Amino acid sequence: MTFALFLLRKALGAAVILVAIATLNFFLLRLAPGDPAQVMAGEAGAGDAVFMQQLRERFGLDRSLAEQFWIYLKGILSLDLGFSYRQQRPVLDLITERLPATLLLTGSALLISLVAGVLFGVIAARRVGRASDSAIMTGSLVFYAMPLFWLAIIAQIVFSKYLGWLPNVGYESMGSGFTGARRALDIGRHLIMPAMTLGLFFTAVYARMMRSSMLEVSRFDYVKTAYAKGLAPGAVVRHHMVPNAILPVVTLAGLQAGQLVGGSLLVETVFAWPGIGRLLFDALLQRDYQVLLGVFFTCSAMVIVFNILTDLMYRFVDPRIEAVS
Repeated sequence: MTFALFLLRKALGAAVILVAIATLNFFLLRLAPGDPAQVMAGEAGAGDAVFMQQLRERFGLDRSLAEQFWIYLKGILSLDLGFSYRQQRPVLDLITERLPATLLLTGSALLISLVAGVLFGVIAARRVGRASDSAIMTGSLVFYAMPLFWLAIIAQIVFSKYLGWLPNVGYESMGSGFTGARRALDIGRHLIMPAMTLGLFFTAVYARMMRSSMLEVSRFDYVKTAYAKGLAPGAVVRHHMVPNAILPVVTLAGLQAGQLVGGSLLVETVFAWPGIGRLLFDALLQRDYQVLLGVFFTCSAMVIVFNILTDLMYRFVDPRIEAVS
């Protein structure tokens, strides 16, 4: 199978999955209790039947469920995710406005967790049974079991309130007027705590997996042959063990990359980070169905894209792997 055909099959499969997910999200969300028209009427300070009927007609809530679904599905195919009755803006505009902040947070957290997890896993495997191995595994267990919101609050108390090293909340300093490199540095300072908080949980997972994978690879014949040929231990680890041991970690990272978006909801709420996690939380409280469906669809698409990128990453991590079925 050629590389182009491989990508075509992946794209077709992704399209079918996205349509199925959009269908499931639509009907499951309609099972949730609550009437958006009542929420809108309550916010407007009017609850008479005439006004609520006008709201239903304006936002298409008076139509049958099948008709609403067909309109929604046609919108998905044309990249029209609907209109937010609460914010009076197209859903696509709201998501594209918030998505860069979420991608910056989740991308940074994923990079931190991968680099730190692989590094600590290799160190623990090379020093198995020693104090450093026990310390890394104990720390991994602690961070794995620690709730994200609690870790975020502790980080705020320690690094912002007591030490004063990092800003407490937000995406950038309000009213600073920074531009260019100064603005990037300001955003970077605000990013450190949320990204580290979100990344530490996955660092614990990758460190434990990398350690076990390294120990398994160390028993293979080609590793014993490399040592028998007189290669330095560091060279054996870098060139023979790590490239093979890292493959399960890359697989897990690709599967969990989409979960970072879900995990970012708590982190974005605690740190007031203006991403789609906060958008999802606000839409849930307001019964803003169109925003909820749009965010669900976007998160599903991100998970599928991350999985495809993981398949492509195999070709760079291990050149022996080809894009074949």
